[in-house]
This record gives sequence, C-alpha cells and structure tokens, in this order.
Amino acid sequence: MDTTGHPGTRRAAVLGSPIAHSLSPVLHRAAFEAMGLADAWRYDRFEVDEAALPGFIGGLDPAVWRGLSLTMPLKRAVIPLLDEITETAASVEAVNTVVLGPDGRRRGDNTDIPGMLAALRERGITSAPSAAVLGAGATASSALAALARLGTAEVTAYVRGPARAAEMRQWGDRLGVAVRVADWADAAKALDEPLVIATTPAGAADHLAAAVPPAPGALFDVLYDPWPTPLAAAWSRRDAPVVGGLDLLVHQAVLQIEQYTGHAPAPLAAMRAAGEAALPRG
Repeated sequence: MDTTGHPGTRRAAVLGSPIAHSLSPVLHRAAFEAMGLADAWRYDRFEVDEAALPGFIGGLDPAVWRGLSLTMPLKRAVIPLLDEITETAASVEAVNTVVLGPDGRRRGDNTDIPGMLAALRERGITSAPSAAVLGAGATASSALAALARLGTAEVTAYVRGPARAAEMRQWGDRLGVAVRVADWADAAKALDEPLVIATTPAGAADHLAAAVPPAPGALFDVLYDPWPTPLAAAWSRRDAPVVGGLDLLVHQAVLQIEQYTGHAPAPLAAMRAAGEAALPRG
C-alpha cells in the first residue's frame, strides 16, 4: 500500500471496503487533467475497513496528503479521528470528505447533502411538498437532510424492521423533517409521491419497476452501477424526471475537488463525461 509521495506532489484518495468498484478515481483524475493539475496531483483508491482506518490516516504524510473521500463503512467511523467537522457533517453524523491541512489538521465535511441538492436542481427539482425515501442508513439520513433544505414538509420512509424505523424517526426529529415510517412490504405506495429517493442496495428495489404509475413524479436513485436500474428504466419510459447515482457522485466530487485543491469551479462536464465513459452500458 503506497501512501508516500514526492514532496512536490499532492495526494488524495478514496477509502472504503469494498472499494474496487469506485468511480471516484476516474472523476478526480479527469478533474485534475481538465484543470491542468495532472502533473501535481495524484488520486488513488485504497481498501480500508474500520479497523485499519486509524492506522491508515495516522500514517499519512501531511506534506503530501490533502484529501480523502470516504465511502462505507467509514463515514461515521472516521469522526473520532478528526480535529473538526462541519455543521453539515454533524447534522447527519456522517463524513464523506476529509481535508488534510499541511499542519496535520483533519477537517471532516459531508458533500453528499449539497451534492444531492445540486443534482436535483440540475434536473429542475427545487422543491417537493412531500417525498418518499426507500431504505435507511447513512445515505437515507443524507437524503432527509437534503429534503429538509428543499423545504419538504413530510417524508415517508419505507424500511425493514423496527430498529430502522426508529432510526429514521430519530433522524427526522433531529433534522426538522416530519418522518412517517412505513413497512418495506408497502414500498410500492412510495411511487405515488412527488419525489422518490431510493437509497437501497443494488437489486433491492427492482421489484418496484412493475408498480411505477402512469404519471410519476421525480425519481432519485442513488445507484450508478448497474445503470439504469430496473426502477429507473421504468421511470424513464414514463418520460418522468430521473436523477441517478452518477449525478450525485459527480456533484459531490466537484465539491471535494474544490476543497482539496482550493481551485474553483471544478470541471463538472469533464468529470461527468469521464464517469459515463467508465460505466458499463446498460
């Protein structure tokens, strides 16, 4: 595991487990190329689980390293290792971005929430009177935070089991969103909402494709591989708005690039084109 670097080089990487599927290196390297930073910046991926995270971060050279992108299962495990976190990250107790200062300080942020908002707005979705969230966990809590910023008055969360139900209610209370919890067995009812955010793993919501109504609202499916998902494909056949996981990944990566490098704006179009080229065709 090479975490060293030339003193003139700046480094960043995505960490998680599993990590081999991550598109983050494709997006960040495309950004560095488009910004004229390819010779000065390097971006990699590392397989790191919760147990290995403290040692990995502790071994980074502050003269070289400037940023980390975190995926599961590290978004909450990293918090005790940081010197500070932003209000956005604190609101959902999840960090997906760590900015490493030359003085060794570590600042955690969450670019998933503003990334979701930017992806929705790009498709013309600037408000939703009510919404449904499929699933629970860190991405679902970020979805609730994004909905709170959209001014959504009521959210129905479709989850499996009482523990997940209690968790989503707690996040709703914390984020100021009225959350009603429903059983996953009734998830087809979610598709009647003006906005549906699917945060479930690959395959979990495939069976809902047959239940898409004739005139649905908007769908935000956070998956990007495989794409389109059966649910997204069925939604698109109704000529209704669909926001995909690549949209989220690109928008949150734009914010990461800007924080790591101090240069803005990051090249959204170039990053999206690189991501689309790297994905298998569905």
